[in-house]
Amino acid sequence: MSLRIHARALAAAGITLLIVAPTHGAEPAAKDAAKAPKSWSPPRTPDGQPDLQGYWTNGTYIPLERPKELGDKEFYTEAEAAAVEKKKLQEDHSQAADDIHYDNVIWQGDKYAKGSPSLRTSIVFDPPDGRLPPLSPQGQKHAAELKALLPHRDAAESAESRSLGERCISWGADGPPLLGSTYNANFQILQNGASVVILTEMIHSVRTIPLDSRPHVAASIRQLAGDSRGHWEGDTLVVDSTNFTNETNFRGPPATARQDIFSSPELHVIERFTRANEDTIVYRFTVDDPGTWTKPWSGETLMRKTRGPIFEYACHEGNYGLVDILAGARAAEKKRSN
Repeated sequence: MSLRIHARALAAAGITLLIVAPTHGAEPAAKDAAKAPKSWSPPRTPDGQPDLQGYWTNGTYIPLERPKELGDKEFYTEAEAAAVEKKKLQEDHSQAADDIHYDNVIWQGDKYAKGSPSLRTSIVFDPPDGRLPPLSPQGQKHAAELKALLPHRDAAESAESRSLGERCISWGADGPPLLGSTYNANFQILQNGASVVILTEMIHSVRTIPLDSRPHVAASIRQLAGDSRGHWEGDTLVVDSTNFTNETNFRGPPATARQDIFSSPELHVIERFTRANEDTIVYRFTVDDPGTWTKPWSGETLMRKTRGPIFEYACHEGNYGLVDILAGARAAEKKRSN
């Protein structure tokens, strides 16, 4: 459990490669970008780079995939978007009556974040139906293999057989791409002339993105978060990430994203960070993984300025959930053997 809940409560009381992203994925969507004056320009670091530094959140009620009944409707009207958020807030308050731990009103409301609201009906905007592409033949094979492993995982044979989240290694919120988390969907961005650093609150991972044109690491080196390289295209930070593993997981909150998303070592992600006004970063990404999907897909979400600091998410300390899962499995085995 993060210290953020307690700290904020107290504060309140006291107060690459060769693949190129689709052309339309390269520019922030005008309808969903921040409503900044045309004369606005981003602040600069001492090195002259657009300044992305600060505390940000990508917490959102916008689902990863568009509800099928909306078809190709890419944007809500402002009134529709407000109604959707109001409904979600009411649902979260209702759920919190039994479990305040997951009262997303604490995180999704305007109490700690400010910036432009999103009018999107889904994070995914390409394909035009706002949904993930079909699995490729390799992806279908991998899905079958993962399904076959489920009985072994459910048996809780060892800590290594459990999910990365249960083991406090990754909740999939680290990215890339950055899709948020159920709560604590916050980041801190730091910069100097040679690199950009993204600190993720959930599991407190750190991604360092060099800006010095160095090549990617050797293909034999694989990492859960891949190997990221960045450069500036005008006022947009473009990040190219490769060298992922077959264990890499990225998925948004269960309430708004499918939890069966997986990827292959062929995963290649291009991200674009564009500061649209003082309180908003437009975040766009394209995922290309022929080992999983039949074609690339792209998404967009907004990162809104929030209040810091970010406290350590001490997941391993007191991780009784994993201990109890394993202990329960051993107790069940003993009962069956008697």
